[in-house]
Amino acid sequence: MSASTPTISSNKTQFTTTTTVPPVYASDPKFKKYTQQVDKCLASFDSVHEWADFISFLKQLLKTFQAYMQFKEIPRKLVVSKRLAQCLNPALPTGVHQRALDVYAHILAVLGSEGLQRDLPLWSAGLFPFFEYAATSVKPTVLNLFDTHYLPLQSGLRPIMKSFILALLPGLEEETGEYFDKVLSLLDKLSGTVSPSFFLQNIWLVMLTSPAARGTALNFLSRRLPRLNANEDITAIVGKDIGLMIRAFSAALEDDDLLVRRGALDILLQSLKVDSVAVKKAPAEDRTILMRAATSVVLRRDLSLNRRIYSWLLGPEENSQQQVAYLRTHALDLLAATLRDEMFNPSAEYSHSRPFKIFISLLDKWEVGSPLTEVLVLDAFKAIRKAVENNEDITEEMTMTASTVYEAVEPHALWRQLLRSMLADIAADPSPCQGLKLVQHILTSYHTHDEEIETIHLPIVFLAVLEALNSYIEKDVSRTWSSTTHATLSLLHELLRHIPPAALRERPQVRIDEDGRAQGPNSFANSFYGLDAPQLASSVGLPLKNPYETAFQFSSRLSSILGRALSEKPADFGASRKSFIDSLDLLTTVVEKLNYIRASVEPISWQPTEWLDVILGCIQSKTGTFAVVDKGISTIVNVQQAEGLRPKFSIDNRKTMTAMVKPLLWYLRPTYSPYHMRSVSLIWLLATLSKASHVESLVAVSISSQKHSEDIQAACEAFGVLWRLTDDALMPGFRLQVPMMLVLDTLKSEDPTVRRIGETWMRCNLKSYLRVLDPLLHELYDPSIRKTNVVEEISGRQIQGFRYDRPFDQRYINHLLDTLLSIVKFGGQGLSKVAKGTAISRSNNVDLLERLQRGGNFPDSTYMEVIIQLLLGFLQSEPSPSLEPSMQPFNTVLQSISVDLLQAMVVRGEIDTISLQTIESVIIGKLYFSVHKRRGELQNKLLHLLHSIISAFASLPDSSRQDRGPETSQAGRSSSYSVNPLLVQTLIDGISAPANKPILQHWLDFVLSTIPQFQHMMSPVIIPLNDCLCRQLRSALTDIIQVSDKNAIADDIQSSTTDTEFSMLLTTLERIVLLSSSQVSTMAQDDDDGVPAEKQESSGLLGYVSGVFSAETPTSAVDEQAPTRPFDYRCLHEAVRILYSIWESFAISHKSKWTSEEESLSLIYSRARTRCRRVLEHLFRVHSSEVLESVIVCWSDYTLRTPQADESAAFELVDVLTSSAQNVVHMLCESISIRTQSPPERLLRRQSLNPHLSDMTVSEFLEQYAGRLEGPLAVQVWPRLVTLTRDFILTLREFRPQAFATLRCFTVLGDKVSQTTLLEDRRVRKELQETYTKLIDLCLLAGRSSESTWIRRNTLGVNGRDSPAPREGKLDEKATASTTSLPDTAKSITLDPIDRLNVYIATDVVPNLRKFLVDNDKILVVCNSIIYNLIGPAMKSRSKPLDVDDNILAILREMTRIAAAMKAWRGPIVDVLNDNRCFNSTPQAGRKWRPMVKALFDTDKTAFSELLSRITTAPSANIFTNREYEMLLRSLNLRRLSYVILTGEKNHFLTQLPSIQEKLVDTLRNVSAPIVQSEVYLCIRVLLCRLSPHNLASFWPTILTELFRLFEQILVAVPPDGSEDLSLILSAAKLLDLILVLQTEEFQIHQWIFITDTVDAIDHPDDWSPHALLDRLSEVVGDLPAAEDRKQQVDDIPLTTTHSDSRPSRRPMLLSMRQIESIRDLNHFFSHASIVSYESVYQSGGNVDWDAVEQSLLDDMFDGR
Repeated sequence: MSASTPTISSNKTQFTTTTTVPPVYASDPKFKKYTQQVDKCLASFDSVHEWADFISFLKQLLKTFQAYMQFKEIPRKLVVSKRLAQCLNPALPTGVHQRALDVYAHILAVLGSEGLQRDLPLWSAGLFPFFEYAATSVKPTVLNLFDTHYLPLQSGLRPIMKSFILALLPGLEEETGEYFDKVLSLLDKLSGTVSPSFFLQNIWLVMLTSPAARGTALNFLSRRLPRLNANEDITAIVGKDIGLMIRAFSAALEDDDLLVRRGALDILLQSLKVDSVAVKKAPAEDRTILMRAATSVVLRRDLSLNRRIYSWLLGPEENSQQQVAYLRTHALDLLAATLRDEMFNPSAEYSHSRPFKIFISLLDKWEVGSPLTEVLVLDAFKAIRKAVENNEDITEEMTMTASTVYEAVEPHALWRQLLRSMLADIAADPSPCQGLKLVQHILTSYHTHDEEIETIHLPIVFLAVLEALNSYIEKDVSRTWSSTTHATLSLLHELLRHIPPAALRERPQVRIDEDGRAQGPNSFANSFYGLDAPQLASSVGLPLKNPYETAFQFSSRLSSILGRALSEKPADFGASRKSFIDSLDLLTTVVEKLNYIRASVEPISWQPTEWLDVILGCIQSKTGTFAVVDKGISTIVNVQQAEGLRPKFSIDNRKTMTAMVKPLLWYLRPTYSPYHMRSVSLIWLLATLSKASHVESLVAVSISSQKHSEDIQAACEAFGVLWRLTDDALMPGFRLQVPMMLVLDTLKSEDPTVRRIGETWMRCNLKSYLRVLDPLLHELYDPSIRKTNVVEEISGRQIQGFRYDRPFDQRYINHLLDTLLSIVKFGGQGLSKVAKGTAISRSNNVDLLERLQRGGNFPDSTYMEVIIQLLLGFLQSEPSPSLEPSMQPFNTVLQSISVDLLQAMVVRGEIDTISLQTIESVIIGKLYFSVHKRRGELQNKLLHLLHSIISAFASLPDSSRQDRGPETSQAGRSSSYSVNPLLVQTLIDGISAPANKPILQHWLDFVLSTIPQFQHMMSPVIIPLNDCLCRQLRSALTDIIQVSDKNAIADDIQSSTTDTEFSMLLTTLERIVLLSSSQVSTMAQDDDDGVPAEKQESSGLLGYVSGVFSAETPTSAVDEQAPTRPFDYRCLHEAVRILYSIWESFAISHKSKWTSEEESLSLIYSRARTRCRRVLEHLFRVHSSEVLESVIVCWSDYTLRTPQADESAAFELVDVLTSSAQNVVHMLCESISIRTQSPPERLLRRQSLNPHLSDMTVSEFLEQYAGRLEGPLAVQVWPRLVTLTRDFILTLREFRPQAFATLRCFTVLGDKVSQTTLLEDRRVRKELQETYTKLIDLCLLAGRSSESTWIRRNTLGVNGRDSPAPREGKLDEKATASTTSLPDTAKSITLDPIDRLNVYIATDVVPNLRKFLVDNDKILVVCNSIIYNLIGPAMKSRSKPLDVDDNILAILREMTRIAAAMKAWRGPIVDVLNDNRCFNSTPQAGRKWRPMVKALFDTDKTAFSELLSRITTAPSANIFTNREYEMLLRSLNLRRLSYVILTGEKNHFLTQLPSIQEKLVDTLRNVSAPIVQSEVYLCIRVLLCRLSPHNLASFWPTILTELFRLFEQILVAVPPDGSEDLSLILSAAKLLDLILVLQTEEFQIHQWIFITDTVDAIDHPDDWSPHALLDRLSEVVGDLPAAEDRKQQVDDIPLTTTHSDSRPSRRPMLLSMRQIESIRDLNHFFSHASIVSYESVYQSGGNVDWDAVEQSLLDDMFDGR
């Protein structure tokens, strides 16, 4: 026998089916007539329209049955049972119900017990659900039927036990009800038919699965459940599965009905106490479920519920102590574990804050709250912290919850546990520090002002933790670098921050057995909180009576311990430093608190000597960092100035000052630039506190004591930083005169290295020449120098002079003049400018002004005048004859120096050309050698000499120059000197070499003073110099950024880059760029004048090729390729690029408190950014459009490189450079306009084009800029953008791609304008609407055209013209730089232009249509255009109509939100839905189309009725119609209906339900094709998901009948393999699968028909045989022979899947099954449905995986073929 025709094996039991006619009646003619009469009667049901028709039908039916009493069988009983069930519809009147019950009574009497047992599914389906809704008058009839016909079945009722209980329980709703006792009696009898445990297990199942029946079930249990003893084994009473009972009570305890919860709690108190054996022996999971449900009742805030739950938790005793003991013994661990588990692993079913709210509610009962706080409060805060860290979305909710917990818990209990955890962490070092971190988190996040906590608990906890830390570190020094110590110190800071100073005056007044004041802080805390922590030996020998004294002694002691540990070379220097610094911070804060209360407390006695020695030792230690030095000195100063300490110590002595000043001088070295500012501040602080000149002396010693040049350089650089960062008001020239003179002496040193050190000091640190001139002039105008006027005759001329009257210290004056000479030689023009422009009256020194006035100077004289007068006086002065022998040698030296000084002030030189060229060549060579050999000693003098030579070249006399015009004169000057070929490279190397950094200023000065001579030879010199300067700035920028990212605590930061370096480089760069641009302008004018000649003279290969192309190419094309003005963008663009980087990188973030390194870095940032701004402003004034375009290029590159970065720097810079937004927009529009014009127009404008910038990038920038404008500014720039847009619209055909960029700009600015009153002007509004409409049309046209430049974007030439395709897929360089290429930001996005256009239309255009166009007609026109140009073409000719591009769908989805445009978007959606290939698409596509389909049926009220009208059951009248095709069309129409219903929300199509039901029933009745009926079952599945269960109550008889009929047919005749009925069976099985998953209350009373819904599903009794349909089908199909050519398909998808919450969710078993080839494929479902359904109810708690259910519906609708 083939496998395709399976039969039932003969040796197995044959199942009798319910719907088959017994063989004895099959051939009886009377029975046939009987059947015909019944058929005739049933047919009359179709004409029933009102309740009287129902009664007539039932009378006729009963009369027919009574006429054939001899037959113990009912013909057509399946249909009869369905009609009777329909007649028991609650909506029908009581009379109909009574007639139907009469028919039932007759049938049941005819069938007898045996027949009823056989046909239980048929007759129970109508009777069981009816009793709940039956009227009072008919309820006795129903109960009588149950009592008379059902109860005699006895054990035969076991399969329907749960359903029977569900049917009867509504009668127990009211205790005073008329039928309460009758129903209770029936339930007692029903219980007697089976074992009590089996009966109760069904009660548990009812409570678990039927919320509506829980109250009545509890009413029954309260009367019939025996009172159980705590030590009694109750499995014999309630069943073996205690977990089932616990879950039932848990479901009742979590019910929404208050009475149900109260009843459940009453039974818990009666029969399931927390100390009972049942609870104790239950699995941990079950006990947790019960406790979770029980404690949830406190959230209802109901006193009666709370009283019961507290009684359950605390036991029956009345005494509070006994109640607490009961709780601790029996419930506390379970309660805490349950809440703890829920806190750390929250369920998705509830809010994250639920367990915490339960905890807070339980605190109201102190007998529960106090023990619970001890074991749970720490875990509660840990769980909150974890939840906030893992899920940012719940931060606000959990923070509020945490604050509530913090405020609700009694402070003493809370801080008792917190202190316990802190001390445990400290004692267990190393430890994770969870307690310490938790307390800090609580204080920073949740603590608000609470007087009790801040004045009592925080001081006690602070001192206890401080003593514990002292004690443990003193015992074990290795703890100094542990993470626990760091965490403890951090926590101590936080604790102290919240303690008010007054709280430290005295300890709180509490009753303690011992003398609390004599106890140490730790012992006091243990006594106060009742802790059993071990006692610590106090580390301070004195008795500590007051908190403020205790805090100071322990914190100072702690800093001493940590300081000694740091000095002894710890294993981890970084960690030890951090601990030490934190301890000093703590001590400083304690001292600040003491200063507040010093007037009201006694002074503290201490021994400062040892402490000071330790701190000074750490400051001087080589292992320290600046942070140690800074914090150490600051702490010493703070403690020394504190008033409440005795004795006070002094720091005004040489030893202490040396220990503090020497480390500060060390950190003034260049490599520690981040610490300079703070070091200088500390030095002057110490100088202020010292009465003697210790600081000046120590600085001088630091310079004079050095022997080696490297050490001298370091000392001078340190002094230079001190000098430079000192304010003028402090007069550093006088207060630091000795070290200043030492540094100035280095300028005269014969050692070139030492001399270079002095020059470098002057360059980098001098700050102002007046600082040096003031003290020198003060000494040179010494009153002891006296002289008289004389007139001397020499060769006939009278010479005015002076004669010294008395000797004076000439050596000292010579030394001063020599010093001044070195200054003047060094200062040069800068000194001259300052001396010439500054009056002596600006000096801050009064004594100097008096001396100058006595010397004959007027108060308004300048420094230059004073110096010249002084020098002329010395030159003219001679010693008197009597003094000449002793004074003349020194006077000669004095005059020689004076001459040198005057010559240095007035520099002039006359040298011939040949000598100059020779010297220049040698000098450049020597410079080049010095740079590369890293020899900087001679470079300064060499550069000065070279500058003099070049200046001499520039000033050479030219006899022919006077006879020529200015142009030829410049040309003659150019020809008089040629650039040495080595000069450019030497300059670049000299500026770039790292070793030359100290003398970088010399090189840059040389460049600034020399390059102007090279203006006519710009190309070989200026461009390389420009590149070099940009590289140096980039390097300095990178260095500063890297320094900013380092951690200063771990180690010192080293960087030699300063603000001075930036200032130098930026100044030079500015000059170079301006020179290059001015030279280019001159060249451009020359080139313009000579254009015709150039064209005529072009020759060679290029000239030939040009001629070839000119034969066929218009002139404009040639002009287009050549720039209109030869402006070289390179220098300007590169300069702007680095300036932009500095501007963007050096934005300062404002902080309330700066660290040491940040203080100096902020200075560098601020000064460099300010100088950068000035350079940019200067360049912008000269070349506005060019600078703006370069900024746009930088912005584009930056956003392309870092798409997520902040772009505000560019726009901030543009706002700084320009005076108004109007100017910016005008310049941007001009830039776009020029790039989009034809070449001849472009030549007329004479505007140069930046080759790096495209018009699309400018448009992108304009769009972003417009988006940042406020409304009033948008109104100002609006006319210019409208003008640009209208001009562009006129050039449509040539520049189509630009439409999209213009549309974006227009949309952004239009959105801003629409929010102002501008659109109230009708003309403006009309202009906006017309322009916007045209722009959208242009973009749509560009997207639609097959020849569009959007699509051919890779073959664009200049200005969007066609060019040859690039080879190997690479763009041609010109195409890349094309003015019509895509914006740079688009290149980083993988979307092509059409996709970008579509996305923009969906996200910005369509949503703004109502705002811009206002008028519905105009909106409709635009939407029609979008449909025609975009959506229509995209949806044509697709084999899968729904698989449309996502961007097109987004446009359509946005359009459906515009009701006024329905006429536009209705058509495409209707066409797609009506396409017969619609369901060939993928399920994902079906999900995407749901919003649009829903919008269609929401907006178009006729659409649904049209859809229903297409579902017909009458055969076609056309004789040529193919029947299979007709069935296929019907099935597709049904599937469309299913899909449309699925797109709606819950109960969305409720009003159409009667029409839908009518169509489905009509189809089931009249169309037998499996393909159509399968769609009916699919539609019913959708209805189950989209309608509330009670709305389908009248539909259940039809559903049950059809399913029953179909599955019974399989029992009669198993369909062969490959049968077309298999698809129908699969569809019905999926429907039943979904019904079992949903577990609706309306179906539960029927589900026993299909599956075993009692505990028999998992635990079969000995004599068990299957009664449920699926169980019987399983045995039938399981006995079929296996197919030989195929394997059995088994669906192993689990029924439940675990989600993030603890409870799994139910999902269908047949989730992934799409088709079957044999009935065997469903055997797994048939055999496992009962047990899987039972287990899912047991485990899921009613959760349904709706996502999986809806996905399975979409999968069945869309096959994706």
